[in-house]
Amino acid sequence: MSATAIGTGTVLFQLHDGIGTLTLNRPERRNAISWQLVQDLLAAIERAGTEQDLRVLVVTGAGADFCVGADLARVGSDNAQDQETRTLRGRSVADDRERLRRASAIVETLAYFPAPTIAAVNGACAGLGLSLALAADFRIAARTAVFNTAFVSAGVSGDLGSAWLLTRAVGGARARALLLDPAKLTASEAADLGLVTETTADLAARVGALAGKLAAQAPKAMRYAKENLTDAGSATLSDYLRREVPRMVECARSGDARRAAQAFLEKRKPVFTGE
Repeated sequence: MSATAIGTGTVLFQLHDGIGTLTLNRPERRNAISWQLVQDLLAAIERAGTEQDLRVLVVTGAGADFCVGADLARVGSDNAQDQETRTLRGRSVADDRERLRRASAIVETLAYFPAPTIAAVNGACAGLGLSLALAADFRIAARTAVFNTAFVSAGVSGDLGSAWLLTRAVGGARARALLLDPAKLTASEAADLGLVTETTADLAARVGALAGKLAAQAPKAMRYAKENLTDAGSATLSDYLRREVPRMVECARSGDARRAAQAFLEKRKPVFTGE
């Protein structure tokens, strides 16, 4: 498979052996979300979705943190450049709404990304950063990572799908407690609540192993399995079954399904090609 590396300043993208890695690259600001980062991250996710060789997408943060949320330190700045590029604040209410709509597309695009996604949470993960992590299929956290919804503590109600994503991750009662009574959580506490999939002492090794395992699966089967999971959360059983059937039939008649059956008979691991 191809190897690709590009840098856009606030977001880095690398593709190697089917594993794409998006890195939020504002370590000096603890990877806080700026308007420039919003534009770069959405463009990078969309770019990743066009890579034919990509089988898994990993999202992480540069330096010691994953993402601490919006860049609140710049909100009150009198500097025009700070306002226009370093925060989500625009020149008017209409600008603010348009910027937030654009930022919201990040979690929607990530949540419905066709390949499996992993949030590698290497440190602090709060506010918008938590929403970003919750949009991924897997959330693997370093044992030193910390979590916080943080929205109402900053005088805001929450964005980037925070309540929707939290409710589906931990249930309605816990989502209410986490959003309305924010508090710092350790990685272990976050795992107990269901905010993260698992914690690990060696984040790079564990994420690498999981990404490699996922990348080795049949791409079409993984894509349709994700679509099944999406439909399972919103469709009635009858509607869900109508959508599940053609996906299963198409997968079952694929070259990869035949390769899996042959490998089973020969007692070896299958090598999937996506056909």
